[in-house]
Amino acid sequence: MNLNQEVSDYIEALSDAWKIELSVKLRELVHETIPDVQERMQYKKPHFLKNGKYAAVISVAKSAVSFTIFNADGLAWPEDTFDGPPERKTMKVAQGQDVDWQALSSLLKQASAGL
Repeated sequence: MNLNQEVSDYIEALSDAWKIELSVKLRELVHETIPDVQERMQYKKPHFLKNGKYAAVISVAKSAVSFTIFNADGLAWPEDTFDGPPERKTMKVAQGQDVDWQALSSLLKQASAGL
């Protein structure tokens, strides 16, 4: 994994243990799903890029951790889980909420395939 220290510092500094745990798991998922993904801090959030193009971003708020997948147009998204415009879809995860990691990985893989 090609980890960026700024992203590591950001995640480690989050206010709640569940937010740290979820952000670490999302980060690992991105690295497992997208070969040679690059990460960097941009707009004060961890961004993940493939071939210089946005693939995903983690955004942490007071009550949820959001995970946005770019290049989402044309894919079948579960409406009860994701929202946003056709080109990017966001999932908001609250404390204790279950995540279908396999489905999330599949959607991320499909969305990033063309990058």
